[in-house]
Amino acid sequence: MRFLQDYDRKAAVMYAHRWAYGQNPAYYDYEKLGGDCTNFASQCIFAGSGVMNFTPTFGWYYIDANQKAPAWTGVMYLWNFLTRKGISVGPVGEPCRLEDLRPGDIIQLSFKGADFQHSPVVVSVGRVPTLENTLVAAHSYDADNRPLSTYEFRDIRYLHITGTVRP
Repeated sequence: MRFLQDYDRKAAVMYAHRWAYGQNPAYYDYEKLGGDCTNFASQCIFAGSGVMNFTPTFGWYYIDANQKAPAWTGVMYLWNFLTRKGISVGPVGEPCRLEDLRPGDIIQLSFKGADFQHSPVVVSVGRVPTLENTLVAAHSYDADNRPLSTYEFRDIRYLHITGTVRP
């Protein structure tokens, strides 16, 4: 896609390491309101993209605790925003295989086998990525450099951030 510009993976991963065990005061902590994992993932993606999409309802943005897009904090909504088909401002991703993951990408886990409930951020992958050498950072089970293999899940999907559409 010719409109895509680079996604700064290093900035996304640095942000993930910085805030994995803490809460950036610029963002609300949704831990007691269903979880903070996708809020944290969005913060990391924003650190790597530098662009929000302020489209009401279907965008991806955070202004404050009460003014945010569903995609900023909702697992399914983040997936839908990042994999959108139309061209609009903000980060863009595509489903991929484990082997295609790179630092700064997103993984989504389903613990019950139906909906996906968790969005860890990839911070490191082995030369040939496996569940054992793919390390993630996350909130709502605060972690940094946690091997993906240590999660108990029923389903998993991988999301490769391909770039950012700038205004």
